[in-house]
Amino acid sequence: MSIKPRKVAVVGTGLVGSSCAFSLVNQGVCEEVLMIDINEERALGEAMDLTHAVEYLPQRTKIYKSSYDQCGDVSAVIIAAGAPPKYGQTRLDTLEISARICTSIVEPIMKSGFNGCFIIVSNPVDIITYHVWKLSGLPRNQVMGTGTAIDSARFKTFISEYLDIDPRSIQGYAMGEHGDSQMVPWSHVYVGGKPFLKIMEQNPDTYGKINLDEIVSRVTKSGWDIVHRKGTTYYGIASAAVAVIKAIFHDEYKIMPASVILDGEYNEYNVATGVPAIISADGVKDIVEIEMTEDELYRFKKSNQVIREYIARLGY
Repeated sequence: MSIKPRKVAVVGTGLVGSSCAFSLVNQGVCEEVLMIDINEERALGEAMDLTHAVEYLPQRTKIYKSSYDQCGDVSAVIIAAGAPPKYGQTRLDTLEISARICTSIVEPIMKSGFNGCFIIVSNPVDIITYHVWKLSGLPRNQVMGTGTAIDSARFKTFISEYLDIDPRSIQGYAMGEHGDSQMVPWSHVYVGGKPFLKIMEQNPDTYGKINLDEIVSRVTKSGWDIVHRKGTTYYGIASAAVAVIKAIFHDEYKIMPASVILDGEYNEYNVATGVPAIISADGVKDIVEIEMTEDELYRFKKSNQVIREYIARLGY
């Protein structure tokens, strides 16, 4: 009897990619992790280090240096290679070099016979997700980016600090670009099933004084606050990427924010953007269309237009 192992390839073994690999191994998400990097010695070193951790983890995972031509039977590929923005830049400023890097990655992976799911972490993630979708020729359900998954986690964390509640008891999403134009549909933020706006209304002297725009601004700048302190972010985004893969491998039908290709949803076309999506063994099983207020919808569409303008720079 032969049982097919679940394999994940991590392309780009810097701090983000290696953190993704550690999260995969630590949570026992798959049986094999392929480490791929243009710097083969770095990929080998990370694979060796992770292998030495298996003794103290709940499940054995094989981790090894690999190459694009070995991705034919891989179930998912995490793309974490790219150019981090320099001080004073935005994620959008790294587009051209990140797009070139992704082109050099996707083409040989597709030649290997790969037919799994791409999970994009590289920034600017929404534009790169669209780029990978076009390059790969895969159905749109098999290509997704982490998008506003990490922004949603940050936003829920900040709300939880005000309310002194576990952030996992808060439901809500940051949507649109994983960047400066992102927005939060506050009309769909709930705490234990109760609308957050209603909580503010009923507690004018405490929660009623919370500045919603200030929270969104804080979420938008949060990544940079970390970068200025430690150089880059990796634990949070790695956890988000692996949550997507877990939902795929376990066929969870889990609703979570991700950057996905829209084709009529929200009356949007030709864009990859952060929206709540149902993730299952099919990849993006469906896209959840929430009913936003007129102002929220305006902000969401404005953010998508920013993404679309940068997608056009790649010739699409």
